[in-house]
Amino acid sequence: MFDDRAYSFFRTLRTPAGIPTGIDVLLPYDDVDVMQAVQRFLRKYFHDERPRLGVFGINPGRFGAGLTGIAFTDPVALREECGIETSLGDRRELSSEFIYRVIRQCGGPERFYADVFLTSFCPLGFTRKGKNYNFYDDVNLNEAVHPFIHGCLQRHMAFPLRRDVAIVLGTGKLRDVAEDINAEGGYFDKLVFVEHPRYVMQYKRSHVDAYVAKYVAALSST
Repeated sequence: MFDDRAYSFFRTLRTPAGIPTGIDVLLPYDDVDVMQAVQRFLRKYFHDERPRLGVFGINPGRFGAGLTGIAFTDPVALREECGIETSLGDRRELSSEFIYRVIRQCGGPERFYADVFLTSFCPLGFTRKGKNYNFYDDVNLNEAVHPFIHGCLQRHMAFPLRRDVAIVLGTGKLRDVAEDINAEGGYFDKLVFVEHPRYVMQYKRSHVDAYVAKYVAALSST
């Protein structure tokens, strides 16, 4: 089943070697409460063999998947949107708030997750000096996680994910990185790019509804 393969993937994630000094790794999957939440989430929405559309972010942030283990899902969204109670607190994340606005527009979590799997190119998050850090922002970090990312993508494809298309949440540096990774691995026939949720919520908040509509259109057209 999709949920079993995904759960096994997260349960066996380990930090790759060679992470540069000064960069900390977010590995929530060592936490028993996190893994219980991940298992319940996957069982609720992915207990079947349906191929999903992969929707990829960069790497988890410290208040979203870096805390809950579930991509673009903070503890509040997990409780209020997905009906899964946890002991993980009440932190909110801007990206999660935006994504769940999109999910509501798509008919809610049950309908959305029947077709979509939210994830990241690098499923482990990073911080530097207490702030979120992208894997491609440091040459040595990028080099250290490059084989790890390809290994993770190969396992993702077996969940299974659709191979005809994937959506990437980023139109700047991540676009170049995603295109290079996909060219190297040949994972998807086509990549569709939309603005990153945090960019929308931080810099384009007055136009959130338009960006939600753009996401819904991208999801509907793939």
